[in-house]
Amino acid sequence: MIGPGTGVRVYLACGATDMRKGIAGLSALAQEVLRQKPTSGAVFAFRGRKGDRLKLLYWDGQGFCL
Repeated sequence: MIGPGTGVRVYLACGATDMRKGIAGLSALAQEVLRQKPTSGAVFAFRGRKGDRLKLLYWDGQGFCL
């Protein structure tokens, strides 16, 4: 199983996110809205409009995991 190590930071994007966005769109949100580098090793969490869906974006050192 792929997962972040201990002590990893988790950032939650406030508000609703368009769940049609993929890796490129979510990494752009992390950089522009959250003001964080998407490749920093942190986990970025985005929730859908209804609140019943969640997407996590994580850089594992070789590529993104969504």
